[in-house]
Amino acid sequence: MVKRSRGTLSRQTKKLKGKGRVTVAEQVKTFEIGQKVVITPKPILKGMPHPRYASRHGVVVEKRGRAYVVEVKDFDKTKKLVVLPVHLKAA
Repeated sequence: MVKRSRGTLSRQTKKLKGKGRVTVAEQVKTFEIGQKVVITPKPILKGMPHPRYASRHGVVVEKRGRAYVVEVKDFDKTKKLVVLPVHLKAA
């Protein structure tokens, strides 16, 4: 038998399956610096944050290329995630 893969998304892809198609409007939406956003992972793996940050609220800190740097509070720490706009939604 072959050993099962234990990669980052090995048990997470079923959760992304029902998210539907990604439109062009979702890919080119813009956010202002300081705007509050919600992280909603879509079935595009490029620029997707780790699934543990799904439905977390954060603040846009800066724009980096096409992506945005989002500051998320993780218990007592603040973490910065680089996320494409497809995976973000205005709060």
